[in-house]
Amino acid sequence: MEVIDSKQYVSWFRQSTPYINAYRGKVFVVMLPGEAIGHDNFWNIAHDITLLNSLGVKLVLCFGARSQIDSVLKSAGMTTQTRDIISHDVHNNVRVTDIATLDIIKQVVGKLRIDIEAAFSMGLINSPMHGADLTLASGNFIVARPFGIHNGVDFGLTGEVRKVEVDAIRKQLDNGNIVLMTSLGYSPTGEVFNLTVEDVACSTAIALKADKLLIYGNEAGILDQDGERISKLSAEEAMALIKQKVAVSGIDDQLRNLELGVKACSATVKRSQVISYEDDGALLIELFTRDGIGTLITQEQYEQMRQATIKDVGGILELIEPLEQQGVLVHRSRERLEAEIEQFSVITRDGMIIACAALYPQDSQSAELACLATHPDYRNHNRGQLLLEHVEKHARKLGMNKLFVLTTKSPHWFVERGFVASAVEELPEKKKSLYNYQRNSKIFVKPL
Repeated sequence: MEVIDSKQYVSWFRQSTPYINAYRGKVFVVMLPGEAIGHDNFWNIAHDITLLNSLGVKLVLCFGARSQIDSVLKSAGMTTQTRDIISHDVHNNVRVTDIATLDIIKQVVGKLRIDIEAAFSMGLINSPMHGADLTLASGNFIVARPFGIHNGVDFGLTGEVRKVEVDAIRKQLDNGNIVLMTSLGYSPTGEVFNLTVEDVACSTAIALKADKLLIYGNEAGILDQDGERISKLSAEEAMALIKQKVAVSGIDDQLRNLELGVKACSATVKRSQVISYEDDGALLIELFTRDGIGTLITQEQYEQMRQATIKDVGGILELIEPLEQQGVLVHRSRERLEAEIEQFSVITRDGMIIACAALYPQDSQSAELACLATHPDYRNHNRGQLLLEHVEKHARKLGMNKLFVLTTKSPHWFVERGFVASAVEELPEKKKSLYNYQRNSKIFVKPL
């Protein structure tokens, strides 16, 4: 059992290595709501954040205190109206803030900031990161302005981000510090405003042009109508999902996190990721495994279909070699693949080639579909169909009116997609002369 666990660990570590290298020097903004800080799993989250810092990731932590503020306000019995402002009132997830409420917010946010700094300063006792040299830097990095009056409601000392002091934050990041951002902002005239952590995190990520905005929520990412996790969404897909969710169930925390990720990715942030603060190790699993544990929102499609380049040779070989060993595909040497790389199309997933296909024109009217392969972990999700459609479209552009394939496996798959059985004698002359009778491949043709 111990040997199996060791092999699994080695396999996982090897798979994570490209990410470790890719993330070094990148800027990640992390949004920690008050619920995350108050959860029993917070110490594990702190450990994971410390680990990221040790790997050279530049981190900005934006923490909220909504649940803690609610608790203190309730204990203080602040339910009376003060100067036409109800001190505990919340409209559209934005708190109405008067002077008395702001005093309490300052106390709560200040205490949380100190507790977070103390937690990281301990070096995470009894953890692998004990003794890690780590510094958290905080300051007046946010210039704020009044939120104002909306639909007749005066939000008082509630504010919104006016400007993020990018140069000051980058200076701290370049010094190796983790920047800690509160949900308080300051005006040029010395006023203090209560901000939402969502506004601070998103505005900071956009201003820094962060590589990632990592959003902690109470769910394992964004869930579909059946309660299943959605692993990835383009910004366009996410916007469509938002409209659907609003129509069905209205606004909730999950939807706000989705809107936050879309807003960031629609601006300057490359990727937003929503993960659960309740799941131990969610941050590491999301960042260092290919399929993650949360929901990824990207500016572009997570998977991309494109023409192959010479840089893809190694990835294609890694994909097709197991199938060659099984006799499913004809062996292709690296030299041959390099010479024929322009014939290949690939589907990539986060930099990894997970499917490929090749198109070989044979004469003025017919072309061969060859080397159609999908990684075992990503089969049964129509990627082969997508590649076939891509190859057919390309063949038509080249003026071909017939596509043929030689296969020793899955003949039914091709028949279901419009191919019909044929014979060696029907092959183009060039292909007929090269037919391998030992392999005894079945021949199928499809008119285009």
